[in-house]
Amino acid sequence: MQRILLTGGAGFIGSHLAEALLARGGAVTILDNFAPFYPRAMKEGNVRPALERGASLIEGDITSPEDVARACDAAAPDVIVHLAACAGVRPSIAQPAAYAHVNVVGTQRLLDAAVARGVERFIVASSSSVYGNSATVPFSETDDVSRPISPYAATKVATELICSTAAHLHGLKVTALRFFTVFGPRQRPDLAIHKFLRRVAAGEAIPVYGDGSTSRDYTFIDDIIDGVLRAIDRCGAVEPFRCYNLGGEHPVTLSEMIAAVEETVGRRATIDRKEDQPGDVRRTWADLTRSRAELGYQPRTALLEGMRRQWEWMRAGT
Repeated sequence: MQRILLTGGAGFIGSHLAEALLARGGAVTILDNFAPFYPRAMKEGNVRPALERGASLIEGDITSPEDVARACDAAAPDVIVHLAACAGVRPSIAQPAAYAHVNVVGTQRLLDAAVARGVERFIVASSSSVYGNSATVPFSETDDVSRPISPYAATKVATELICSTAAHLHGLKVTALRFFTVFGPRQRPDLAIHKFLRRVAAGEAIPVYGDGSTSRDYTFIDDIIDGVLRAIDRCGAVEPFRCYNLGGEHPVTLSEMIAAVEETVGRRATIDRKEDQPGDVRRTWADLTRSRAELGYQPRTALLEGMRRQWEWMRAGT
């Protein structure tokens, strides 16, 4: 039985991953501090199915050596999957030190614990934001990521660097996964698809930054979870540290996404046009050449189908 310590397991991606790991026979221990970025009740609802299926939950902070040690003692992990982080580009501009502390120091705490305890594999969540406003598309793992344009993105670049260092110095097998705009059931309420579905259905205006030409490579949650599971199984197969893109491979403009929201809820959107936001990238687009070849990863869920499933989940919860 594979023993997994999963940080951030009460969040959007983490709660889905916990259930998937349990479904294939893993012993899952979740470490989550229920940070108040969005309501605790939502996170408790997210994680409840995993707990009912046998996962263990430890409430604690990844920046605390004591909490990390307590979680490691309980889990005795073969694998650490590290998803916990301060999320969001725009909030990071207002709180750069907090983002650096949680995302970089917290990751280092977990790396230290992994090395000290002889953990075999370490999977860490990175982000498509590391590519900044790269002029080259689609984004490849071999691209230069030395010019992030938000504190959040900078912390993810730093996270990858300290993970690479741990792999080099200690032989720890580490895989960093660059997620591209994940959506689906349990998506955070501050993210665009969730927010737009809710507001358009209620007849409320939606804030649209810029002229609608920015684009994102939206990736459905089931495809992300499939990619993470594949990365766990193949961690270290190519080299001690390796990065992979997990995306949908089909960029969609903001205007096209809004049209999909309108089709999903059956109502026209009222647009509240705003200026472009500092820190927001113009586009994201995942090159999946490496992920296909080395992980066998293949996204399968189109935006409209995934949005329909997210909307069904949202309506069932209201």
